[in-house]
Amino acid sequence: MGDLAVGARSGHEGPEERPGRSEESVPPVGEDAVPSGDDSGDGDGRDGRDSEGASPAPKKQRSFWKELPLLIGIALVLALLIKSFLVQAFSIPSDSMQNTLQQGDRVLVDKLTPWFGSEPERGEVVVFHDPDKWLAGEPTPNPNAIQTALSWIGLMPSSEEKDLIKRVIGVGGDTVECNGTGPLKVNGKALNEPYVYPGNTPCTVDDGGGQFKVKVPEGKIWVMGDHRQNSLDSRYHQQDKHRGFVPVDNVVGRAVVVAWPPTRWSTLPVPDTFDQNLTAAAPGAFALVGAVPLVLWRRRRLTVGNTRVSGSRTAG
Repeated sequence: MGDLAVGARSGHEGPEERPGRSEESVPPVGEDAVPSGDDSGDGDGRDGRDSEGASPAPKKQRSFWKELPLLIGIALVLALLIKSFLVQAFSIPSDSMQNTLQQGDRVLVDKLTPWFGSEPERGEVVVFHDPDKWLAGEPTPNPNAIQTALSWIGLMPSSEEKDLIKRVIGVGGDTVECNGTGPLKVNGKALNEPYVYPGNTPCTVDDGGGQFKVKVPEGKIWVMGDHRQNSLDSRYHQQDKHRGFVPVDNVVGRAVVVAWPPTRWSTLPVPDTFDQNLTAAAPGAFALVGAVPLVLWRRRRLTVGNTRVSGSRTAG
């Protein structure tokens, strides 16, 4: 009976040895012990797994086709804002601005500066709404659906808008005149106009309006085409309700760039001839300047002719 010892202890109070493992394989337990696990985990010893032991599912990326409608919507909103407040494209429908602009050119018009109170200036090429049936009888284009959509968002000119494009010659207060074949004068000063179509004269000798002298009212402008003998501009509408002048409120904006075709790309600066001082002198200023010598002369005459006045001044 002494040979059979069941449940024998090793002589110390420690955990029982499990079958199949030696004492050397038991890891030491103490303050310096480091729990086993992959160092690349998240620090909880579970290799980045969640509280339930499952790995987090990666976020699924939206497909391009689902994002496309959103991108198109944003692009349309931006295009409408740009068209309404910044820049709009217009097509040149005639030859009245040759050779500065050719029929079929696409120009970009600055619509931003008028929002800040800027008004047209002499020499600028401007787009403006028809003041009083200037385009009566002109054929209206019949665009297809794609052209209509592009014009609605501002990527193409609208076929329904009755707009014209001319050069500003005179602004409110200016006197503009044409005698014979020219030169064209603003406030008595002749303009050198290299932009006038080759072979044209600055002024046209005819009975329809080519010979004129007008004073531009405040809030209006006087416009003319660069192709002087092929432009129905302010000269030939002096019988309408605005007497040929264009209200400033009708001006859409200034044409700044020829954007299409690429071979025609160019800017549209104000010609140097408009840099000279063309401002009309106020009538009151002329009257004041003319009155000063007269007053001095009369004062001198009274002083010399009146001995009492003269004597009192010398005595005093």
